[in-house]
Amino acid sequence: MQPTNETNPDLEQEDLEVEPEQEIASLEGRLQTAEHERDEYLDMAQRLKAEFENFRRRNSAVRSEAYEDGAREVIASMLPVIDNLERALDAAPEKSPMREGVELVLKQMLETLEKRGVTVVDRVGEPFDPELENAVLQVDASHGEPGCVAAVMQKGYKMGDRVIRYAMVSVVAG
Repeated sequence: MQPTNETNPDLEQEDLEVEPEQEIASLEGRLQTAEHERDEYLDMAQRLKAEFENFRRRNSAVRSEAYEDGAREVIASMLPVIDNLERALDAAPEKSPMREGVELVLKQMLETLEKRGVTVVDRVGEPFDPELENAVLQVDASHGEPGCVAAVMQKGYKMGDRVIRYAMVSVVAG
């Protein structure tokens, strides 16, 4: 015969005392597991957030650099037009309507480039700088100081601190 709660009052008291303690221990274990999982998920979420911010920053920098590269390419393709306008001015007679028109167009092109941060590399009399110029001719010392730019055959252009086109120059031998 099985003991029943009616027949054994001590068993009933024991079950009531053991059950809450086991229940508390079980709940505390589950709580610790849940807190550990929460901490892991929080850590993972924080890492993902940081990675995403880094991705956005890198992507923004790449996008900006690509835009600037495209702008430099467009400007580089316009430089021969500026060269031809300057040649047209050299060939045009003084005080002619054509000369005035070419001067206005050239002025407008140069102002537009200036607004984009483009500067002319035209350093006659300054020491030769291979970061800005290509020496295509060497001249004797009667043209200036040794190692300096004697003449510019083709202007160079920079956008910010990046060279779009190197200046073609003659340099005084020294």
